[in-house]
Amino acid sequence: MSRRTPAVIALERAAIAFTTRSYVYDPGAASIGMQAAEAIGEPPHRVLKTLMAEVDGRPVCVIIPSDREVSMKKLAAAFSGKSARMMRPADAERMTGYHVGGISPFGQKRKVETAIEETALGQDFVFVNGGQRGLQLRLDPREASALLKAKVASLTA
Repeated sequence: MSRRTPAVIALERAAIAFTTRSYVYDPGAASIGMQAAEAIGEPPHRVLKTLMAEVDGRPVCVIIPSDREVSMKKLAAAFSGKSARMMRPADAERMTGYHVGGISPFGQKRKVETAIEETALGQDFVFVNGGQRGLQLRLDPREASALLKAKVASLTA
């Protein structure tokens, strides 16, 4: 597995400290984030999942703990919108340049507004997808949020 993904390159360019953790990706898992947390031996609230959504038709990136579900109402409010919905997987892949199961908030092909669940910033470190199925990046959530210029909000149900 190559570890030189666009996400890794983006973090290196921004001089953000991180480490990588590889695991065996299970394409049949009911929840990709939960499977990743179990595979790397970390609590699910520390392993964040990256979701692509649309708020009033605008694409957005959403980062929440893997053991939580995004609230569409809260997501829309975070972006001052009226409605939100999940992006179709094929559209998310085209927009980000990553495959579903390997979407990272870093190094996406098209830069979009991002929001991160506020509780994630209370962790000393978190894991986010590294831009490849089976690759997680361990980093400081505050540095990640700053690099992404993410909105910090309550996003989960």
